Parts: sequence; structure tokens; C-alpha cells
Amino acid sequence: MVLRRRGQVPRTGRPADLLVVGLGNPGEEYAGSRHNVGVTVVERLADRHGGRLRPGRERARADEVTIAGRRIALAVPLTFMNESGTALRLLMRRYGVAVDALVVVHDELDLPVGRLQVKAGGGLAGHNGLRSIVAHLHDDEFLRVRIGVGKPPSKERGADHVLRRVGKQERTELDIVIEEAADAVELIASDGLAAAMTHYNQRG
Repeated sequence: MVLRRRGQVPRTGRPADLLVVGLGNPGEEYAGSRHNVGVTVVERLADRHGGRLRPGRERARADEVTIAGRRIALAVPLTFMNESGTALRLLMRRYGVAVDALVVVHDELDLPVGRLQVKAGGGLAGHNGLRSIVAHLHDDEFLRVRIGVGKPPSKERGADHVLRRVGKQERTELDIVIEEAADAVELIASDGLAAAMTHYNQRG
């Protein structure tokens, strides 16, 4: 089933204007890794807007906040990255959103460290979290906030690269882009996708 406005999943609560999901892996051993930058962005948004991400039946930590007068659901799956779609489908049902109101924040190997891109739809680029989401939703037209973590050195596997904690210089770059990614989600909420794409995608 294609989950768009015309084919919205049945909801079990009041509908949200947006559902923002940060991808990553659960557990302290993955905190601070490149693969968990999406989680950090959503946690930052919760901090900014007085939210508290709590575990729920949807296999995720979640809460609702208000951004620019709109009801925004924030969530971080408690599943591992390659099972992200399981939590996403449950979260979409809970918050009554369709694919065009879903924002997924994730790491991106194809962007240099510190680069940020906002888009709707697109390929998977080998990302297991995105692959799981598309497999469960049968739709790839959700909104994406892509955070560049750079390609690994030639002798390092991509999986090792994204799961490893970063050094001091790269940590500084990622901390800056994490704040910008949170800003980008706020701009999507207040002014829409086109405004966020114009603001962030034309940067050098």
C-alpha cells in the first residue's frame, strides 16, 4: 500500500503535522558514532522545545512538541538501524501521518563531513535504515535531512566507518552540522520543504 495523503494509515491518536525520526542504533556503544547523528538531531530538537523522548509500544522513544505553532512528533527507533522500518510504520499509525509528512534524519556517506542536504525522495545509497523504511512503507517519497559523514578511507569498510566514534576535529564539524540539521527541521516545520531546500542545499 502506498502511504500518501490519499492512502493514510489508520491512526490511533490525534494527527501530527510532521513526524521527525532520527535514525541510529540503540545502546551506549553506538552513542557518538557517525551512524547515530540522526538520533542526536532529534534529541537536540526535544531539548530545544521541552520534549522528553520516552519508550512506547511503537519500539521507539517519542514525544510531541510544538514548533512554529505546529504539532511535531519526534521519535528515535529502539530497533537497530536495519530494522528501522518496523518502528516507522507503527509511529506513522500512532501519529496519523502519511509519507509526505514524514521527515527522516540520517547519516550520509555520499556527502562530505559537515555538509547538509534536504530533499524529498531519492535512492538508498546503501543505507540499511532507509532500505528498511522503504521495504515497510513501499514508498520512498518521505522527506530527508541528510547529514554528511564522508566516505571511509579506501581500506576501511563503510560499516566500520559509520559505527566508529569520531576524532576531536571531526566531532566539532559534526556538532555544528547537527545543530544546523535541527535548524533545518524547524524551517521545514515553519516554512516548508522548499524553503529548507533553498536555504541549505545551495551552500558550498
